[in-house]
Amino acid sequence: MEEKALDAPASGLQEPSAVAAALPDLSPVALFMAADPVVKAIMALLVLASVACWAILLDRLVRIVALRRQAARLERHLARGGTLSDTTALGPLGRGVLEAALAEWHDRDLGESRAERRGRIERAMREAAAGHLRRAEPGLPFLATVGSAAPFVGLLGTVWGIMRSFASIAASNDTSLATVAPGIAEALFATAIGLVAAIPAVMGYNKLVTELGRLGQRLDATIGRLGASLAREPRAAALQAAE
Repeated sequence: MEEKALDAPASGLQEPSAVAAALPDLSPVALFMAADPVVKAIMALLVLASVACWAILLDRLVRIVALRRQAARLERHLARGGTLSDTTALGPLGRGVLEAALAEWHDRDLGESRAERRGRIERAMREAAAGHLRRAEPGLPFLATVGSAAPFVGLLGTVWGIMRSFASIAASNDTSLATVAPGIAEALFATAIGLVAAIPAVMGYNKLVTELGRLGQRLDATIGRLGASLAREPRAAALQAAE
C-alpha cells in the first residue's frame, strides 16, 4: 500500500520535455508566420522601413564625417595663409567656398562700401557651402516620418490582430489562457516591430540634424573670418593672394 501511495503522485508529473512541447512557439519567426495576413503586411512594411532607416543613417553619417574633414582642411588652409586659388587638397566643400569667394572678389563694384562687399562675398560663400550641406539632407524627412508614424502603424497591426483573436475566441467558445495568449502575442509583436523601427529613426534623425547644424555653424564662422579679411584687403593685394 505504501509503494502504491508513493507512486501515485509521481504518475501525475509530466516530463519537462513534454511541458516544453505543449507551450506555444513564441519566436519572432513563428509569431510572424502565424499572424493574420493584414498583420503580416504591416510587420513586413515596418521591417523594410527599419532597414531603409539604417541604410540612410549610415550613408548620411559617412557623408557628414567627410564634410567635417573638408571643413577642417579649409580651416587649416586659411590659418596657414593659403591662397584662394590653391584648393587642390581642400576637397569639394573647401574648393567650392573659395572659388565662390574669389569669383565675387573679381566682380567687385568700386562704388560699394566695405560692408556691402563683405556681405556679397559671404553670401556667395554661404550659398556654396549650403549646396554641399544639402546633399547630406536627403532621407532626413523619411527618418522623421518613420520615427513618428512607425509606432502607430505597429499599433494598427496590434489592434487588428487582437480583434481577430477575440473573434476566433468567440467562435470557439474557449477563453482559456492557452488559447488567448498566442493570438495576442502575435498582435503585440507588431507594436514591438514598430518601436524597433521608430527608436533608431528618431535617434538617427536627431543626431544627423545636430551634426549638420554644428557643421553649418562651423562653416559660418570660417566664412565670416574670410569675408572680413577679403573686405579689408585692397583689390591688388587680394588678387596677388589669389595667384
